[in-house]
Amino acid sequence: MYVRKIIHIDMDAFYASIEQRDNEEYQGKPLAVGYAGDRGVVAAASYEARKYGVKSAMPSKTALRKCPHLIFVPARFDVYKSVSNQIMDIFLEYTDLVEPLSLDEAFLDVTENHKNIPYATQIAKEIKKKIYETTSLNASAGVSYNKFLAKIASDYKKPNALFVIRPKDAEAFVESLPIERFYGVGKVTAQKMHQLGIKDGLELKSRSEAELVANFGKAGHMYYMNARAIDDRKVEPNRERKSVGAENTFSNDIESLDELAIELDEIAQDVINRIERSGFLGRTITLKAKYADFRIITRSKTLIAAVTDYSTLYNTGFELMKDIDLSAKVRLLGLSIKNVDNVIWHDAIQLSLDFKDWDDLNQQKE
Repeated sequence: MYVRKIIHIDMDAFYASIEQRDNEEYQGKPLAVGYAGDRGVVAAASYEARKYGVKSAMPSKTALRKCPHLIFVPARFDVYKSVSNQIMDIFLEYTDLVEPLSLDEAFLDVTENHKNIPYATQIAKEIKKKIYETTSLNASAGVSYNKFLAKIASDYKKPNALFVIRPKDAEAFVESLPIERFYGVGKVTAQKMHQLGIKDGLELKSRSEAELVANFGKAGHMYYMNARAIDDRKVEPNRERKSVGAENTFSNDIESLDELAIELDEIAQDVINRIERSGFLGRTITLKAKYADFRIITRSKTLIAAVTDYSTLYNTGFELMKDIDLSAKVRLLGLSIKNVDNVIWHDAIQLSLDFKDWDDLNQQKE
């Protein structure tokens, strides 16, 4: 049986750690990257700030209520991208099979590697050491035989951690895992899982694939496989992201515009979080609705500039939503962004720095 050796590297509080590294006055103090005004939002939070409950995508005024002495600093995306390039160069010393997920994380397939090192754990240790020596920043690493397990492992004992999930331990480990720790299970999905009596990997594993697909759509197949510690996806070094999106299948079908607006708010927050993590930029917003009879409709609008803020995304999505048929009940709502043509990175930096344009978020995502 061919067993891959996969490493997932995730930088610890990347943006905030860079700001603390570059300014001694910030070290050891609760810090947030973002804009502190009434319409501001936290783009990233240091571990000192997280102890107070401050999280990324949280409205700044909420963050300040939780931590009145929180330090806000403006984002410097040019610096973050430069540091990210240093880290990616280190990865490429070991393998060409590097799949970046965002500026601060990536999968590496080191089954065969440039240095002929037989153990993935040794490679992960070396990479963590080199990252620190080069950037003075800590990274967490997860090592396993597939991407799902490596991703979970890197987050399992953060920060500055190295965690290994071996093939012989994988199924038992996944069975004991709280459902909230599964990659791809957010706050809303976790709540739905709990409503179905699924609180951990063992209970998830007891459900049939048909039941999971019926309740969670295509994601149900992924949950079924992941509950068995199975993930056949390869590390794709040349993968180009075409779109960023999120969707939610409702526990009960909805036919009220007001109720759909509440769901749209949470979905838009999720998409903005994913944009921030991935650095993706696109101009076309698409709303997707699936009805109780499984009909699917989409509505799209292409904007002049790339979408970088919650307000633009939500308001455009709401206008598109008003154009759909509400005489039939809706069972799923989705929102996505695509079309990267003519989007220039340097323009994106300027847009991303202006946190004043973010509206207050009504709910906090994970």
